[in-house]
Amino acid sequence: MSVKAMSETAEIIQDNLDYTLFSWSIQKGINPIAIQRAEGVYLYDYEGKRYLDFSSGLMNVNIGHGHQRVTDAVVKQMQEVSYVTPACVTKVRGELGKKIASVTPEGMSKTLFTVCGATAIDNAIKLARLYTGRHKIIAKYRAFHGASYGSMSAGGDPRKLPADSQQAPNFIHIEDPFCYRCPFGQTFGNCKYECASHVQRVIEFEGPQNIAAILLEGESGSSGCIKYPPDYFKKIRALCDQHGILLIVDEVMSGWGRTGKWFGIDHHGVMPDMIATAKGITSGYIPFGALIVSDTIAKHYDDNVLWLGLTYSAHAVGCAAALEVLNIYEDENLIDNAAAMGRYIDERVEAMKANHPSIGDFRNTGLLGCLELVKNRETKEPMAPFNAKPDEMLVMNKVAAKIKELGMYTFVRWNYIFIAPPLCITKEQVDEGLAIISEAIRIADAHTV
Repeated sequence: MSVKAMSETAEIIQDNLDYTLFSWSIQKGINPIAIQRAEGVYLYDYEGKRYLDFSSGLMNVNIGHGHQRVTDAVVKQMQEVSYVTPACVTKVRGELGKKIASVTPEGMSKTLFTVCGATAIDNAIKLARLYTGRHKIIAKYRAFHGASYGSMSAGGDPRKLPADSQQAPNFIHIEDPFCYRCPFGQTFGNCKYECASHVQRVIEFEGPQNIAAILLEGESGSSGCIKYPPDYFKKIRALCDQHGILLIVDEVMSGWGRTGKWFGIDHHGVMPDMIATAKGITSGYIPFGALIVSDTIAKHYDDNVLWLGLTYSAHAVGCAAALEVLNIYEDENLIDNAAAMGRYIDERVEAMKANHPSIGDFRNTGLLGCLELVKNRETKEPMAPFNAKPDEMLVMNKVAAKIKELGMYTFVRWNYIFIAPPLCITKEQVDEGLAIISEAIRIADAHTV
């Protein structure tokens, strides 16, 4: 490593520290990686060190980094037209809408384009209230739906707690169907789906006539990849139908091939009323989001005003990036690869458990998974608790530092290590990543009892 490279890296990092703010962080003491370039499943810093991106950025770079087909599509669109108001149309807007309709559940053929996941969720909430004339939204505690006031209030993620007094009203939270840590003290197979009857009771307590929608992730993401028990979604869909409640599915993270199908909800055999999505729709190359609605809801607005709008709705450059990314998923068989690599990872992690007593659970769907590390498999005491304080993160911070040292970038949160690489990953690259994790979690193994 040359002195020049060291100097350039130090200057880049210092400029970022001096002139920009970092999300969800104390600003002093941050030690970010300065990324010079990225290709496929790898990131490269200015000193030439390579990092395996095992969480696809923030579970959004689904096609992998540096795909020039997206670059070319964006450049071509910008050479024609970069922006027109949403009241005008572009060719690519219609093409993208048609493409989305070809892969969504049957009966969902119209899309409102947004700027990101949070704006997709916010507009889903607004639309549910406008369409039903009701005001309450039911959502899970262990879920993150975005960082705007509306989406943040809808989620139960503890990052909202410092701004707790500013939460938006009329969001009701329910317990998760978390079989590994069942909040009802049950074991799956011997239970009576208390997780679903719990939702029924909440509906009764809150008044079904007041509830506009139930908001659930297609598959759980940053809250720990919590797996829905079989038929849970069908039970929730039945409750919605019984009480005239809409079902909104958050596919911001679980959509676009991430789970081995186009959408997480495709694993559950139900049709939602709305799908809110972002991230993988452009693979993070351009900020972009979408709210896909049922034909029944769309038809209502043939003769009624749709009181929703954004300056950058259907942004032509975002549409071009999204259309090319969706074509890449198909042309390169990335969704099938996500399913196959997910099964391979399941097998490999199962074998790893014999050598690592700190692995308490592994929850995965396609390439959306995470390891949960524990101090004791019998008691399931976590290596770091939910919403851990800094002094409770000592072991996991060491694990995270080791992962980074060994050349991996991935999302480590509380006692979770996320395994969600780009959909283009190969078996050899999976083996490389799991070898790094295996070495790092020996640190956690030393703290098991």
